[in-house]
Amino acid sequence: MKKVRKGAAGYVRSQRVRRALVMLIMFAIPIGLYYTALAITGTQKNVLTIVAVVGLIPAARFAVSFIMIMLSREADAEAVAETEKTASALVRAYELTVTAYEGRMTFDSIVICGNEVVCCALGEKKEGLQEKTALMQKHINRILNSNGYFGSNVRIFTDLKHFGERLKQISADPEKYRSGINFKPDEKYPDLSREELMMHTIMAISV
Repeated sequence: MKKVRKGAAGYVRSQRVRRALVMLIMFAIPIGLYYTALAITGTQKNVLTIVAVVGLIPAARFAVSFIMIMLSREADAEAVAETEKTASALVRAYELTVTAYEGRMTFDSIVICGNEVVCCALGEKKEGLQEKTALMQKHINRILNSNGYFGSNVRIFTDLKHFGERLKQISADPEKYRSGINFKPDEKYPDLSREELMMHTIMAISV
C-alpha cells in the first residue's frame, strides 16, 4: 500500500485502512497468546496471561488512533480543486483535523502565505459554527505565536466561494504578504521555509 503523507489529499482514506490493519494485528497478538497459553496449560493462571493483558495496553492506544481517524473526514473535492487551481505555488495542505481542549475542526484545505493562514472547512455542522470558528482561529493563532510565528492571521472560511476569493487575492501578489517578515532558518529543519514550518506546526496539532 502506497503511503500518503500527512497533509496530502487522500490521507484520511489511507490512514483508515492502515490504522485498522495495525489495530487488528495489535489486538490479535495478545488475544492469540492468551488462548494459546490457555490451550497448552489448561488454565488462565499463567505468566503468558499477564503478558497478554499487558499487550492490550498498546493495542488500546492504536484503537484510539483508529477512532480518531474515523472521526475525521476526507477533503471536499471542490476545495482541493480550487486550491490546486488558484494556490498551487503556495504552501498548502489538506485533510487536517486540528484538535483543541474545547473541540476539533476538520479542514479541507489550508494555505499559508506570509502571515496569512487561509483555512477551508466545508463539512462542519451549522449549529454553533460561528463560535467554533472563532475558537479555532484563536487556537491556531495562539499555537503559531507560541512557536515564534508572530503576527499570524488565521481565517477560517466555511463557504467555498469566499475561500476561493481570498486565495485569488493572495495568489495575485504573494510577495505583498511576505514583505517585512524576518525569518531565521530553523536549525532542526534548515531546508524548510517559514511558511512550511508554520504548516508543520499546524500538522503537529492535527490528527
